[in-house]
Amino acid sequence: MASINELIAKRKPGFGLEQAFYRRDDIYAKEVSRIVLQSWLYVGHQSQVAAVGDFFTTELAGESVIIVRSGDSEIEALINVCRHRGSRVCLEDDGNARLFSCPYHAWSYNLDGSLRGAPQMANDIQFEDFGLKQAKLVNFHGLLFINFDTDANFDVIAADLDEPMQCYGLANAKVAHRQNYPMTANWKLAIENFCECYHCAPAHREFAVAHSAARPDSRFDARRDAVLANATACGLSTNMCSTSFDSPDYVGSERYIDRYALLKGHVTGSRDGGPVAPLMGSISDYDGGATDIQIGPLSYGLAYCDHVVLYRFMPTSINTTDCEVIWLVNESAVEGEDYSLEELVWLWDVTTKADKKIIEDNRRGVDSHFFEPGPFAPMEMYTEQFTEWYLNVMRSA
Repeated sequence: MASINELIAKRKPGFGLEQAFYRRDDIYAKEVSRIVLQSWLYVGHQSQVAAVGDFFTTELAGESVIIVRSGDSEIEALINVCRHRGSRVCLEDDGNARLFSCPYHAWSYNLDGSLRGAPQMANDIQFEDFGLKQAKLVNFHGLLFINFDTDANFDVIAADLDEPMQCYGLANAKVAHRQNYPMTANWKLAIENFCECYHCAPAHREFAVAHSAARPDSRFDARRDAVLANATACGLSTNMCSTSFDSPDYVGSERYIDRYALLKGHVTGSRDGGPVAPLMGSISDYDGGATDIQIGPLSYGLAYCDHVVLYRFMPTSINTTDCEVIWLVNESAVEGEDYSLEELVWLWDVTTKADKKIIEDNRRGVDSHFFEPGPFAPMEMYTEQFTEWYLNVMRSA
């Protein structure tokens, strides 16, 4: 069996990945340890833990994490593994708690993860040595990101994205809806699809009628220039960053933000192109554009003037991936009065359902004995960047 480095060495430049990268368990295990467990991963919004004791649990590549507000300004990411025998401590999806008690032997933990009680253990047990382990957590404009590498640094991401994201007021937003679209496919097939719009015109009619990203024609560069010229007057930033997968400073620092034009007659991502919710943050008007955002290799966003859509891709096995979509609106918006949930979610619900089918059909083809990777098209530039980044990471692993 060829080694990872041997597979990388024989790949044709400008072509996709060999079948082994989607099917071999040893490669998947390295991806989890080298990429997933060392990257910044979106887990939720601060509004989900608004009061002290509020918590929710999240699953990330086989790991369970408790996100809990332990104090007025403190939010923790506790590894959901009892320090006694390893049982899951918290079995609920969400709620409010004064403490967490393991259902196996009743070891209990304070909201900050410190050990509170260990019934009938020897008197000399050192409580300070047996608190719940923690992931590193960063609250970035109300968006909660964790990293299992406690030495990881978020500064390079914040330096590039802090200013252009401020106008959306995400710290004062709320989750209007979240939905998981589980896919029977390797996680890389989902990311490869998300990173390119070569497929958008033939596969996403609803998206393509509104978004210039689906069009390769250079005529739309002029429309983008007009959007950027109008952005400042509407309270939006024109400070863009296109680092993405191009030579990251370290694994997990991948970031990208870019504003592009919506097509004529569209001011947001909706069924008819019209507004679907109150304007976000400090935005005062519609400038005719939308902003793509990436934080880490598995978390993405699309920010409109009146709502923000977040995508979280998470491998659950070598051949299964959770694709969770989160819709954020201004925290003052009232469902049924200020927005219709059906209209708010329509575009990205229909688009993600179509993507799920595309990606799963792609997986069936990749599994064929006759599959061999083909060349990237110019509109697959970011997928090619992702592929090169992935191979560099795996080579160093």
